[in-house]
Amino acid sequence: MVSLGERLREGREPGPDLSSLKMYDIEAAAGAGRSFEGEPIKTTLYFSSAELAEQGLYPAQVVGIKVRGDSMDGTLADGDWVLVERSNRDPKQEGVFLLLVSGERRIKRVQRLAGGALYLISDNDHYQPEMINTQDMHDVEILGRCEIRIGRVV
Repeated sequence: MVSLGERLREGREPGPDLSSLKMYDIEAAAGAGRSFEGEPIKTTLYFSSAELAEQGLYPAQVVGIKVRGDSMDGTLADGDWVLVERSNRDPKQEGVFLLLVSGERRIKRVQRLAGGALYLISDNDHYQPEMINTQDMHDVEILGRCEIRIGRVV
């Protein structure tokens, strides 16, 4: 049996049962940013297509990004990777989302408030929640919902 590493070294595809996910060399939670197009890809990770489907994830819409900062401590740590489902951009389903706010990438817990405003919450109590009023929504783009964390066990 040929391992995944051997297949990749030989330039062969890893197999039809695996999906490749691009892990971008960008950081979220701090720093200026844009969307993913044109960003450098740090590596590609392969996941079982069946396992991704069980999680409701569509490989063509999933990207990985690196977390920076401590604002989401307790959920995401500095240096973790997070898989973002780009097709899930609706904050009606509360959760942790990757956002672009005034040109800055952020990972925050998002709640939609009555009237359409957004409440951005850091899981680290040292950071205050932020409200994005409806008149400021033109500065906000939800890039996707954070679904899976890849990080060190401490």
